Amino acid sequence: MPQSLSLGLLGFWHVHAPDYAEQVAGLDTATIAVAWDDDEDRGRAGAAELGLAFDPDLDTLLARDDIDGVVITTSTAAHTDVIGRAIAAGKHVFTEKLLAPTVAEAEQLLEAARDAGVSLVVSLPRLTEGLTATIARVLAEGALGDLTYFRVRLAHDGSVAGWLPDRFYAPQEAIGGALADLGCHAVYLTQHLLGPVPEQVTAVYSSITGQSLEDNAVVTLRYPGGVLAVLEASNVTTPGASALEVRGTRGTLVSGFAGRGLLGKGDAFDPETWIDVPTDDDEPLPIAQWVTGILSGTPVGWTAAPAVELTRLVDAANRAAAAGRTLDYSSLSTTSH
Repeated sequence: MPQSLSLGLLGFWHVHAPDYAEQVAGLDTATIAVAWDDDEDRGRAGAAELGLAFDPDLDTLLARDDIDGVVITTSTAAHTDVIGRAIAAGKHVFTEKLLAPTVAEAEQLLEAARDAGVSLVVSLPRLTEGLTATIARVLAEGALGDLTYFRVRLAHDGSVAGWLPDRFYAPQEAIGGALADLGCHAVYLTQHLLGPVPEQVTAVYSSITGQSLEDNAVVTLRYPGGVLAVLEASNVTTPGASALEVRGTRGTLVSGFAGRGLLGKGDAFDPETWIDVPTDDDEPLPIAQWVTGILSGTPVGWTAAPAVELTRLVDAANRAAAAGRTLDYSSLSTTSH
């Protein structure tokens, strides 16, 4: 069993490529040895910035015996091809979300990884946060009573401050806009805490900056029992505008308002005053868990089902937005158009 992994960084399309390189650099058990991109100029520039060697030929890189796995930050549209080729080459795969443009492709990639005996992990970092674990525990304890309302808003200023590339709104590359990228975190977090299958989905998208895809999105879900969930994603908002609310018949949790941490109010906290609620420690980031799982011989598997359901719900929201009406979730096909 190796003591350390040698990795390839595949793609500089996504803005998180340098972030993952930094995360790997912070590990004692993995290094990035080489980079690739389907746009050679972009790839060479990205590799040079990170001090990495660049290989313009993906098949040559994947054929290297000294590369154990790859970190994939290409466009979503390229995921099925690039991830599939990496799996076929016997390389472990860590990838940015969405796993694939369609549910069918996501399921095929997971099946291929299982058949090949390689670890395929999708980056779902909100599921490793202590805040998420704390909220899940409070809900499991019934401290909020019957759940009535859930809201999660994720927002930044990338499309008004100029740091989010226009390619994030190219329909053939990005597949979806703000909801499919930033809003993914709101989607899988909601599914983790409320369940993967709502009854209905409604979505309204807009483009403040005039892009081909949405930079502003609101998705509303109705869950069994009448629980309503509101998911918001915006790339045109003042930084620090993300927030989370969980409301029930006997209590409420909120986080992120005016820079505050997790606050509780209600029977289990204080009926009259908001009080600070301590949160659990964060778990290691998904990329660290991926590396540890490979080296220990116990590959991480917890992202597989959530990654498929994330794709399914994003696809449903996109369809609801395009149709301009509420859709019955159970009636939707499992593949995208």
